[in-house]
Amino acid sequence: MDENGVIEATDENWEELLGNQEKPMVVMFYLPKCVHCKEIEPYFIEYSREFRDSCTFVRMNGLLSARTSRRYGVKATPTFKFFCRGKPIKEEVGIIYPSILRKSIEDLVKHGDECVLHTTPMPDEVSPYE
Repeated sequence: MDENGVIEATDENWEELLGNQEKPMVVMFYLPKCVHCKEIEPYFIEYSREFRDSCTFVRMNGLLSARTSRRYGVKATPTFKFFCRGKPIKEEVGIIYPSILRKSIEDLVKHGDECVLHTTPMPDEVSPYE
């Protein structure tokens, strides 16, 4: 975990991290050379400070964590995946306004565990084509 409270996840620690989450979680899938990732990252960090008591913030490098990226269907960066009780329930992909990211985080926090009950989970299967 860095000084902002953001966890850097990898394929190796993902399952443990996911299984131990008690709070809703926002995961930013990024690539090191992604210009749009670098543009939105300061906002992601700002929101991690603001919402740290009610939400867990995670970054995942798509190059170093290709298995997990494929598992969740990440095809572009940045991709933000929102999890409740270990289940992916929403995503925001590509260039988004910081206000949209903030609103998605607020909704995730506001609805807490209820978000799983009021959404259709996204598939989290590993592709048979790997």
